[in-house]
Amino acid sequence: MKNIFIIAIIGFYANSYADDFQLADAKSTYQTKLINKESEGFPVEKPPKDLFDLIEYRSPIGQLPAYISKPESKHKKHPAIIWIIGGFSNGISNYVWSDHSPQNDQSASIFRKKGIITMYASLRGGNENPGFNENFYGEVDDIIAAAKHLATLEYVDANRIYLGGHSTGGTLALLVAESTSIFRAIFALGATGNVSDYGQESLNYDISIKQESDYRAPIRWLDSITSPTFLFEGEGGNVYSLFSMQNVNKNKLVHFYPIFGYNHFSIIQPLSSVIADKILLDDKQDNHVAFDKDKLLKDINKSKM
Repeated sequence: MKNIFIIAIIGFYANSYADDFQLADAKSTYQTKLINKESEGFPVEKPPKDLFDLIEYRSPIGQLPAYISKPESKHKKHPAIIWIIGGFSNGISNYVWSDHSPQNDQSASIFRKKGIITMYASLRGGNENPGFNENFYGEVDDIIAAAKHLATLEYVDANRIYLGGHSTGGTLALLVAESTSIFRAIFALGATGNVSDYGQESLNYDISIKQESDYRAPIRWLDSITSPTFLFEGEGGNVYSLFSMQNVNKNKLVHFYPIFGYNHFSIIQPLSSVIADKILLDDKQDNHVAFDKDKLLKDINKSKM
């Protein structure tokens, strides 16, 4: 009976989230209205000079800071990834170069350690930035602006810029995927299909206003995605949301991977290692990242050895 109920609920979502226009087009005529105008106000820490540069990139909201990892060589082109850490802060901090347990390493530092240029972008309302935390709305434009800045760096391969994120970062990454084709591939770990599911107490907009919630609901806009996009979640995490999005998806560029034996946090480090290896092999114009469902769990387990 429980399984029948779940299938019925997912079937409801399938009928409710069929849209025939694009997310970016829909948002272009709408301005979000925040019920709480929050900004964080803490300064950006200077990173270790041997690991990161602290730079500024231009977003529609103004100049915003970011950490960019040092290249192995400034005389060759490197793949690059923007990584969005989970949580509701729009700022950046020493978390990205600190040591963390393999069971919960949200920094995804393995990309940097394997030679992939890694960018952590501070967003509107974060640190001492202009604007306010808009909870997955204007932040989409900030990430796109960060990617455009990455593409101008002499040591970055502009054709090999990727995007990844975990939890709320995965949700934002998915909304970005639905808004631009600038990224070669997108990796969303532990994303939710509806931002309003986080609850009114966590959000700065009124979740009862349909447009506010609709434009922050990745499940509605999967057809807008034009780059290969991969959704992952450990079976002990937010896997129901992954299955809900998988059930309504009709876009062949979007792929879903429940990972058994892992939870919302323990999956990050070993999966990031597997993704990093895929990025490093994705070095030809006609290559593309792909995952074998039958081998993925084996590859993840192997990466921990």
